[in-house]
Parts: sequence; C-alpha cells; structure tokens
Amino acid sequence: GSVSVGVSILHPSREVCTCIFISLFWCSSLYPFKQGVGGPGTGRLRGSVSLRQRPIPRVTFQAGDPYYISKRTREEWLAKWKMERTDLSFSSVVFQAEKKALLVSVMNAMEDHEEMEPEPQQKEEVSQPTDPASPTVATTPEPVAMAGGDKTSPKTADTEPEYEDGRGFSIGELVWGKLRGFSWWPGRIVSWWMTGRSRAAEGTRWVMWFGDGKFSVVCVEKLLPLSSFSNAFHQPTYSKQPMYKKAIYEVLQVASTRAGKAFIACPESDETDTSKSVDLQSKQMIEWAKTGFQPTGPKGLEPPEEERNPYKEVYPDVWVEPEAAAYTPPPAKKPRKSTAAEKPKVKEMIDEGTRERLVYEVRQKCRSIEDICISCGSLNVSREHPLFAGGMCQSCKNCFLECAYQYDDDGYQSYCTICCGGREVLMCGNNNCCRCFCVECVDLLVGPGAAQIAIKEDPWSCYMCEKGQKGVFGLLERRTDWPCRLQHFFANNHDQDFEPPKLYPPVMAEKRQPIRVLSLFDGIATGLLVLKELGIQVERYVASEVCEDSVTVGIVRHQGRIMYVGDVRNVTRKHLHEWGPFDLVIGGSPCNDLSIVNPARKGLYEGTGRLFFEFYRLLHEARPKEGDNRPFFWLFENVVAMGVSDKRDISRFLECNPVMIDAKEVSAAHRARYFWGNLPGMNRPLTAMCTDRLDLQECLEHGRTAKFGKVRTITTRSNSIKQGKDQHFPVFMNEKEDILWCTEMERVFGFPVHYTDVSNMSRLARQRLLGRSWSVPVIRHLFAPLKEYFACV
Repeated sequence: GSVSVGVSILHPSREVCTCIFISLFWCSSLYPFKQGVGGPGTGRLRGSVSLRQRPIPRVTFQAGDPYYISKRTREEWLAKWKMERTDLSFSSVVFQAEKKALLVSVMNAMEDHEEMEPEPQQKEEVSQPTDPASPTVATTPEPVAMAGGDKTSPKTADTEPEYEDGRGFSIGELVWGKLRGFSWWPGRIVSWWMTGRSRAAEGTRWVMWFGDGKFSVVCVEKLLPLSSFSNAFHQPTYSKQPMYKKAIYEVLQVASTRAGKAFIACPESDETDTSKSVDLQSKQMIEWAKTGFQPTGPKGLEPPEEERNPYKEVYPDVWVEPEAAAYTPPPAKKPRKSTAAEKPKVKEMIDEGTRERLVYEVRQKCRSIEDICISCGSLNVSREHPLFAGGMCQSCKNCFLECAYQYDDDGYQSYCTICCGGREVLMCGNNNCCRCFCVECVDLLVGPGAAQIAIKEDPWSCYMCEKGQKGVFGLLERRTDWPCRLQHFFANNHDQDFEPPKLYPPVMAEKRQPIRVLSLFDGIATGLLVLKELGIQVERYVASEVCEDSVTVGIVRHQGRIMYVGDVRNVTRKHLHEWGPFDLVIGGSPCNDLSIVNPARKGLYEGTGRLFFEFYRLLHEARPKEGDNRPFFWLFENVVAMGVSDKRDISRFLECNPVMIDAKEVSAAHRARYFWGNLPGMNRPLTAMCTDRLDLQECLEHGRTAKFGKVRTITTRSNSIKQGKDQHFPVFMNEKEDILWCTEMERVFGFPVHYTDVSNMSRLARQRLLGRSWSVPVIRHLFAPLKEYFACV
C-alpha cells in the first residue's frame, strides 16, 4: 500500500518549519540520527550527546529577525511537488529515494527566489547592543500602529483565531525562545497584528523579545515556558551583557505583576541609589523565579484575558510594560541631546540568505566562495579568511580575533576553526594540533555525512593537518600560505590608525648610559633577567608588585638590586620624580577580567581590568618633558583572547596598535600575547636562537620522555599541564605518565633552572608564578634593539 511520510524541513537560521507530505509506494525504515555512535574507540565528537562533555560556549545574546516563508510561496511549492508526485515511478525504490532527495535540494535552492518585501522607513533604535563583537543580524521593524491613528480593530477577515494548532503557547504567554546561533532569550507570544507582518505558519509563533522589543517567528519546538527559568537562565551572560540583564529584569517585572508578587520599589532619589536598588530587586526576582515562582507557581504567570485577545483597542505601546521604564542600565556615556529634530534613518537591509543556500549556489558554480563569508554566510565580506578559501565579514573577523587563541581545559580550541562557533565539534587526533571543527561546517563545506565519517576515524587528522588531497576537501580548501596569512591577520587587523611612534636614532657607543627601568606588575622580574642576559647595564630597576612570592623570587635571584615599591595604585607623580627619570617603562596588568575565557569577566573598566589605567597614568607621568629628546621606551602586554572593544580601547589610550607574538616560535609552549609599545623593530619576524629550546624533549630531565612536541599555554591552573582531549600528562617516565616538574617548566619559559625554587614554595605555587610570567625568549626578542641605546657590559 501507499505510505505517507512527513518530511520536516527546518531552515537552520530562519527557524521556519514547513511540512511536506510525499506519498511513496514503498518506504524503508527511517532511523533517527544518532551522534557519537561507534563506541569509545571511534568517537571524536564532543557535544551534548558525545562521549565527553564540552563547556557551554560563549554566546553573544541578541535577538534578531528570522526568515519567514510567505503563505503564497508555500502554496506554490506544494502545488509543484504535487505535480511532480504524479510522475514518480512506482517500479524502483532507488528512483523514489533519489527523487525525494532532489526535492529537498530544490526546496533549499528555491528559497533564493523569494524577494524581500519593501519596508517603511524606521527610526533608528537606541537600544542596540554596544558590544562591537556582537554578530550582525537582520533587524525587525518596530510594531506598526494602525494607519491614520484609527482605533478600530483589524478587518474581520484578519481576526481569525491564531495559534489553534494544539501546540500550546497562546498569545500573551511569557516564554523562552531559541534562535539558531543564539541561546535562550525571554520573550512574549504576540499576534501577527502586533508585528505589522504576515501571519505565522502552523507550528510557529510570533515572539516579541524583551530587552530590545524586536520580533521573530520561532518554531514551537524552540520555545519553553518561562517557568523553565532555572534551566534556561544563563548567569554568566547576565553578569556581562547589559541587554540580557535588561531583558531578564523586564520579563520578571511582568511575571511578578501577573503573579501579584511584590518586591522592593526603586527609589527615585539619585542615579546611584536607583541602580543599586534595581540590582537588589533583580536579584530578589531571580531567586523567586529559580524557586518556581512561588506561591502561585506557573499558573500565576498566565496572561490576563485582555492580553489574550489582541484585536481589541490595543496599541503596541501598551505592550511595553510601564515597570520596565524603572530599569537603569549599567553606567554608560550620557547621550547628548540635540535641539535639531532627529531625522529618520533607513535601516541597512542585510541579506537574509543563509550559508546553506549560498553554499549551494557555490556548488552550482553560480557564485564564488570568495564572495561569501564561509563562517556565517553573510555577503558583506570585508576580507579573506586567513586559513581557508572564502571570505569573512566584519563580525566574524571580530569573533576570530577573540577566539582563535582561546583554549579550553583540554587544550583544544574553544570554538570551530572555521566559524568560531559550533555546539558540537570534532577534535583533531594529532597530538600537536589543538584545532576543532564543528559538525555543521564539516557537513556543509566538506560534504554531507563528512562529520560522521570523521567520527569513525581513529585518529582523525583535521583539515589543517591532513596532507592528502592537496588541502582540498569539498569546498573547504586550505590556503597554501595560511601561516603567513594568519600572522598578517593579527598584525593588520587594526581598525584604528595612529601616527607612527617617535623614532630615536641609535646613540653613539661612547655616549650610552645605563638604563633606568620602571616595571609595573613586575611578577618574577623577567624584565631585569632579560636585560642582564643581553648585557645591558641597569642603573636602577624600580618594580611595583603585590605578590609576596614574586617579591621573594626577585629579591633572592637578583641580590636586592630591585627596588620594590608596593601597590601600583599608591605610586604618585612625586614618587616618580624622586626615583626617576626612567628610560624604560614596562608592565602587563592582570588579564583575569579581560580574557574572554573567563565567563564572569568584568572588562576593562571594572575589577582588575581597571589596573590598565594605572599603567597609562604612570606612563604618562614618566614620559620626558617637551624638549627632552633622550630615548624613552615603553612596553605593555596582555592576552590575545580579549574582547575587540577592550583591545580597541587600550589601543586608543596608548595611541598605537598591538603586535601579536606567540612564544611557540621560540619555546616549547604556546603562549600568544599582545604587545603595545614603541620598542624598535617590534614587527620584525620572531627568530629562534640556537640556545632556545623549541621542543619539549629538550626541556626534560634525564630519563624522561616527552609525549608532545609542544605543550599548550601553561597558566596558574594545575590542569593546564595536561594535554589533549584525553587530558594526558605530557611526560612518560618509568612506564608511567607524569606531570612537568618545576625545573622543566622553568626551561619551557626560558628561565634558569631552580629560578623559582625559593622560600620552600610548593610546586603549585611555583607554577602560579610561572603562569603569570612572560616568556623569556619573547622579551629578549623585544629588548634586543635596546643595546643600540644603552651601555652594555
């Protein structure tokens, strides 16, 4: 007999689900797709259902406008499929399967024919995200009021009941919504009439997002009731994203009003008190939500009757809760008020074509892969992808800058090498490689089913390591000169232009004087150690350091030649005049609140991030006065994995762009860092010396064997010593795995053996000191030109 099979076509980014029913004469059993099958010996996939768990990747929360398939287009497609269905041959099962696959491909290709309807000009929104690293998404217009201010309800033909497909989520309900590429965000189910758009398809709902007031069509499978608060709420994002924080505040205000739950009111005395009161009220509401919205529970969150019927005399502004106006966002620059009337601006119409459709066009030779962003599918290409053939948009470029050198506890990249995203990633089986590729990119660019093939390979060599096929894997083509491109990518990624730093001509040998150094956040005196190794005479070395263990190492290893001055915040202009003048100012402020690896980071303007401004203050005070032409140099260091906005602000204050240097070129460990400064030749190639230990084996004691050529970045955390996805120890001794000894870690960093072996410090304490220090070969590379300016031994 004939079997009716329902094929659910879910567009990956537009969240629109269309059901197509194809009548087949014979149908074999359909098995659901399972990820990570194959047993422990074959799995290379990591994700929510893989053999090992991945930490939740960092996601920038910002609701956007989905792609919507009009009713007319769906009817045309169904009519076409019905006509083709009558031509199906019932004599061959293989023919029918091929026909079915072809119809799915045709549907994906036909999406390109749907044109976007022109939209009226909209006033520019003032609540756009301020994070420049936020992905660019298409925006939805604000709700359109009835024409001419007419307060009558819509036409009778348009007042048919909505959302009566038996799937739940009726108008007015508070929900969590999920869009592809973003995470759960609070919203409210609204009528199509509120959006000024078309009706939503069956099985989908119009959602108005809290925080920014935008609209999206979301499948019911991607919706959760607000009562699932404890599962959907994301505390790290709440701590760092003002828009998400505002959305949570607004939705809980509405929920508390419906449930009749009273909280502390916000005072209106001054801005500071209001902000603190709002934070206190938000904390109370979140605790209330996490405990199940007691005492009424989920039933108390149901919308009142007047909100369930959107066809009464209701205006869009009524849906903006009055309580939300009490929310005070984090302190920011106050907007300047203009006496001139604001002119309406036309929003940029961003191409809504997805990566899948554009990649299909590339396969059909209708478009060049260099014309699309292979990371997200945008047509607004700003530069070439540094690793693979294809373009890259500005948003993905910012993400790549942030995430390319971000590693998880297992030593692998936190995100996909191609798109800097991905929920499930394939990890390279090469011990010396730390790259990951997400399943979506592999299946899309390499070919359908390529991810499953890779999962079954053991070990699997990633597309950066694989030597065969000349670096071409489907549409994924590795660039032959990718090392140079990657270096130039970080060297020339600056969107700010500054005047070149003042150049000082080399000083005649007979006129050179010993150097005077001011070292801020000195650590274990790496700067002084390198100056000594270079043979540069040091007249005075003034160091600011608060770690007692670091001070102990400096005092012991340099025989009291360092003048320690305590906390950098206590150093004043008067002190600099007493200790100076200085020829070299160096430092690297703590990176805890700057590194995007820390989900609770506070950024450049809070926490330890503010210590950068102490460096800037003292650098400004130590500069030679006008008319003093003596050589003056400075150097500031921090992590590469910082937010683009933080890097831009640091560059703006220091009035120069950073240089990215990775210690792997001159040592046995990966350690990518940004360096700002005016040292001569900072951009010159990093070249290893014959005395540098480039391989881990060269750093080990006798009788110990290295399992890896290079180790990943050694930090203050003890588990940073472990390598690879299986968390192997890097050394093999007496037929057992072993950690790196402290003396071996010192060799990896370029320090003399037993340099940190003072005051009976434990192994972990010594690792903390080394994890916060600079790589000696890198600093030697930067300081080497100073020999042309200062007296040497």
